[in-house]
Amino acid sequence: MTFGRLNCSPVRAGDVLIARMPDPLGRACIVPQGIGRAVTVVDVAVLRCDDTKADRRYVTYAINAAPSRSFMESLQDGATRQRIPRKRLGRVQIPLPELPEQRAIAGFLDRETARIDTLIEEQKQLIEMLRERRDAEADVLLGAPTRARNTTVKRVLRPLSRPAVAGLGVVTAFRDGVVTLRSKRREDGYTFSNTEHGYQEIRPGDLVFHALDGFAGAVGVSDSHGNATPVYHVCEATAGDDLAYVARLLRYLGRNGFLATQAPNVRERSVDFRNWAMFGRLPLALPPVEEQRRIAAYLDDQDAKTDTLIAESERFVEIAQERRAALITAAVTGQIDVREGV
Repeated sequence: MTFGRLNCSPVRAGDVLIARMPDPLGRACIVPQGIGRAVTVVDVAVLRCDDTKADRRYVTYAINAAPSRSFMESLQDGATRQRIPRKRLGRVQIPLPELPEQRAIAGFLDRETARIDTLIEEQKQLIEMLRERRDAEADVLLGAPTRARNTTVKRVLRPLSRPAVAGLGVVTAFRDGVVTLRSKRREDGYTFSNTEHGYQEIRPGDLVFHALDGFAGAVGVSDSHGNATPVYHVCEATAGDDLAYVARLLRYLGRNGFLATQAPNVRERSVDFRNWAMFGRLPLALPPVEEQRRIAAYLDDQDAKTDTLIAESERFVEIAQERRAALITAAVTGQIDVREGV
């Protein structure tokens, strides 16, 4: 089958929509019943099937199959924003067997992908539950410590000011509380600014707080030796408190919204604590040092176990998604016969 007219008209229930921009490039879906009103589509092509020749469920699966997706990737164009021109989508061809076979394939894939989607959703719910349980434990242990002494950041931490050391890599504070060389973690979301003037040395064991992103969790104890900009507060303990616990407490206060209430200068997606005097006034409630160490060690151990379970579930989801995609491709291209018993 070759695509017919791919237009920019308002969509209606039963239309097949095809994404023309990356993420998800070339992915197709059917507009559900009960949409309520027409919606004009800009970066999505609209395909209307002739029900006497094509089953729209089958057509959607065929577009989502690997051969079609791969071909559509080759059709991208654009100097700044890659997309598939509508006229190029007309070059895409999909296998179109007789209508009864299309319906048999679509019915088989509806059943099998629904089973896989259920398993994927269960694993995603498990991941969310594990994260919620981890947050709940932190809330219990960090939110209301027993025998706490009330103090402030400036009475607990001393800011360090060291010149940068030539040849060292960049240390970054990530929102998951890890402070390490950026080169060790190739992922989105790091919080390093190139707009600040000057660099400073960070050593293993330093408490590092990102003054603009600490409210979102970018605080921890560095495991690396490197350089960073002055947007980071690099600190040591002044009264013998456990830095791992203090970092966890600051991260907890950021993620539960408390730090945002303490900063007069709030920008979009950031809370500004670059002024040390203002940062130093933040109130802290700290249990005895031995209790700090016990709590920090316990949470480290629990986090490691939770991270392992989350990684296993994420891997399951990844494998299931690969299985789903392979099943669609195999059914559409005739690698498996799904007609028996349908």
